[in-house]
Order: sequence, then C-alpha cells, then structure tokens
Amino acid sequence: MGRLIDGHWKTTDELTENDQNRSDDGFRERVSPDSRYPPESGRYHLYIARACPWAHGATLVRKLLGLEDVISMDIVDPDRGAGGWQFTPDKPGCTPDSIHDSDFLHEVYTAADREYTGGVTTPVLWDREDGTIVNNESIEIMQMLATAFADHTDEYDLYPAGKRDRIDAVVEKLYEPILKGVYTAGFAQSQDTYERAVEAMFDALDYWEDVLDNQRFLVGDSLTIADLRLFPALVRFDPVYYTHFKCNIRRLVDYPNLWGYTRDIYQHDGVSETVNLDHIKKHYYRSHTDINPTGFVPVGPNIDFTASHSRKRTVSK
Repeated sequence: MGRLIDGHWKTTDELTENDQNRSDDGFRERVSPDSRYPPESGRYHLYIARACPWAHGATLVRKLLGLEDVISMDIVDPDRGAGGWQFTPDKPGCTPDSIHDSDFLHEVYTAADREYTGGVTTPVLWDREDGTIVNNESIEIMQMLATAFADHTDEYDLYPAGKRDRIDAVVEKLYEPILKGVYTAGFAQSQDTYERAVEAMFDALDYWEDVLDNQRFLVGDSLTIADLRLFPALVRFDPVYYTHFKCNIRRLVDYPNLWGYTRDIYQHDGVSETVNLDHIKKHYYRSHTDINPTGFVPVGPNIDFTASHSRKRTVSK
C-alpha cells in the first residue's frame, strides 16, 4: 500500500527505501473535558472502512454507546487500489466524504497536515471546529469514545475505571499474537516467519478458549473494549484469515467457547449492523493482489452468527 511522504501520495511502486523507513507523523490528541478537544455533540466525525478490523472496533463503540447522532461517520470503498482508501458513494455501503468532498482518504490527512508523512489508515477521528484530525490510533479512539462520551448510555460501561488496568493488559496481550499476528503470517516473506506467527496465534487462541470456559467475556462478566478489540478479528477469521492468510490449523467454529463468544457479541443489539462481510471479503481478496493475484472473492463459507449460544450461562470467576 502507498504512503504520504511530506504531504505527497506515493504508490507502493513509487516508494523508495528511505520513504519506507520514515516514521509516521500520526495524530495522537485526546477528546476529554479538560483538553483542547472537549466532548461536544456534532463536533467530531469518524472515517472508517467496514473492511478494516481496527476501524471496526471504533465503530462498535460508537454503535453500542448510541453515538450515531453525536459523531457522524463516512465509509470508504473496500477495494483499496493504488490511491489507497477511496470514497465511492455509488457503491453499496459506501459514502462520500461529507466533510471535504475528497476522492481519497489521503486528502483528509493532508487537509489536517499539508506535510504529513506516514500511512493513511482507518479509523480517523476528525474535528470540525479546528479542521484537523484528532487521532488515528484505533485503540485510543475506542478508549476516548468509551470515556468522553460514556454519558450517552446507561447500558454499557465499556471502559470502567476500576477495570482499566486489566482491560489494557488484555488488549496488549491480544495485539501481538492475534491482531497483528494474522498480518505477520499473511504477509510473511519466509516460511519460518509464517510458521512462527501461525504457531503463536493458535497458542493465543487456545489460551483465550480456556479463559472463556469460565467467564462470559475477556475481563469477567461484562462487555468491554477488550472484547470489541478481539471481536473484529474473530468475525474475519473463517471468511478471510483461515484461507487468505493461511491461518488454517483450526477454524473459529472449531473452538466451542470462542465461537459461542463471537455469536454472543454479534447478537448484542446493533453489533450485526457493524459487520459487512461483503466489504470484508472484497477488501482482502481484491486488494492484496500479491497474495491473491486473480482477485477472485470466495463464495463461502456460510457462517451463521445468529445461531443460538449458551454464553449467558457461563459463570465469571
């Protein structure tokens, strides 16, 4: 995928070794009552890709906290070509850029910083008032939405103060072997790198399978952002990661607890509306032409996320 270098978009073929080694500038400000970015309804805008698991987590927080009327949102095309993430409102499930009327997401980045250097990723949290990107780090966006805007619902406390250290520890434990691990395996440049990544991933899945034998969610008996961090990877596992990234020791449906846990979260009110398997499959199988040069999108597998589960009967220890 391409990058912005000093505010200029370069395709993968145009990037030099020096370009590849340059650090991302990034946007890492926070929305909070005592910051430059206070939590105000209508002020912030989220850019996401339905295909992107990192953006999916932010979308889940927005949905479960009922923030659709508080934080607006635009959705890019799942097919990411030479120009990166693109706005194609004529395609199902996609929208225009309602803030800038941009053709590409990289134009949103340069609207915030004309000299920006780095990757152009989703999610992106935009501030209408200051005309800039507040943050483009997915877990930080999830955290700030779950805290700064928590008063918009009484149903969920996704990042409770008394559990934050435990939640953060789980999020960190998920990252390397599973969330990043599927990409390490999928884009590995050697057999050894691929095998080590797959082994670490399934060791981690086995570990969480055991954890979920005794409790409903990753941090006890209530849904938190730790679960919303893992859920996007699990939803994508059998349709994409198992085949496309060759993470095929076991399928998700071969794990009784993880599979039941995934269905449990999927069946929470509103969650299914955030899952677009058409966008997910089209993105991975069409955008990664080095892995899947034909661009063919698999017809299956048929997965019933609505099937009954027994997770409510599990007892947290």
